Amino acid sequence: LASIALPKFVNMETGEFDHQKLFDVTYHATGNLNRVIDRNYYPVIEAENSNLRHRPIGLGVQGLADIFAMLKLPFDSDAARALNREIFETIYFSACTASKDEAITEGAYSSFAGSPASEGILQFDLWDVDEHSGRWDWDTLKAQIVDTGMRNSLLVAPMPTASTSQILGNNECFEAFTSNLYVRRTLSGEFVVINKHLVCDLIGRGIWNLDLKDKILFNKGSIQTIDEIPENIKELYKTTWEIKQRYIIDMA
Repeated sequence: LASIALPKFVNMETGEFDHQKLFDVTYHATGNLNRVIDRNYYPVIEAENSNLRHRPIGLGVQGLADIFAMLKLPFDSDAARALNREIFETIYFSACTASKDEAITEGAYSSFAGSPASEGILQFDLWDVDEHSGRWDWDTLKAQIVDTGMRNSLLVAPMPTASTSQILGNNECFEAFTSNLYVRRTLSGEFVVINKHLVCDLIGRGIWNLDLKDKILFNKGSIQTIDEIPENIKELYKTTWEIKQRYIIDMA
């Protein structure tokens, strides 16, 4: 498993998301994870046999909510939903490309024959999804996969990323912000976690101070009832408890 830190691909000068850079990083991450399979320690022979036969890897993400905040897109907006789809299209296309290229030199995974991918059917085809951004050439890639095979049976597996997200200063995995200010308790102790994007926006408006911080703390990390905070900032920093669960499910 590995998670990709999505905020690294936001160009703050242009206000755009760099899909080509995400493609390049995902491509190398896929190759690295593939090599882990051969160098890994397996506690039981059954796990080793399964991994060497099917060669599954899992690419996840962290900081999806962060990039929406950086680009000023509310989590439940149509623009955020479109970008969400495009990001994971890029990740899946890159991972498929890398796995296909690995198969050219190392051969397809042993159980590839008879799989949906061997017939040019990828994951989204199994869900009857045919809407694409137009950024990537799926038809050519599918034809190449049928011809050369893939090195890995599983590629994308978004997973919880709590510890690594905290270390890198990102919001967890693909979730909306749980709270704008809270205390995280671990075996190492207690840590105060604050939404750094919200603080920067409030500083930019000239309204950040200790009194406002205390109000956010009093409201348990919510800013929706704090009068001095502008409505557009309230919309941008809704917590997961303040967004309709239908949107949360659709984004997932």
